[in-house]
Amino acid sequence: MSAYLIVRAEVDPSVREGFDTWYQNEHLPDAVKAFKALSAKRGWSEVEDNVHIAFYEFPDANTANNIASSDTIKEFIKEFDRHWEGKVTRSRDVVEFSQKI
Repeated sequence: MSAYLIVRAEVDPSVREGFDTWYQNEHLPDAVKAFKALSAKRGWSEVEDNVHIAFYEFPDANTANNIASSDTIKEFIKEFDRHWEGKVTRSRDVVEFSQKI
């Protein structure tokens, strides 16, 4: 089953609009291509203020884990930090679905 690299970001409210525009127009499209993801989705939490979550889909957990520890993602992290360091904190996880109904 599919696996997802999930990036959860807590965004300073003062930069939310700029972050949203940058993620939409630059980061998400570039990451999908570089990671060779099957698809990507992103959105803002309806439960936690200023929490942004991105989902990158891969065919399996092995592929997602390889991307999550790759030199490619390290370059994306550097670029992300260049724009948002001190204004956005984030965490990453890989989840492989075990059931679908």
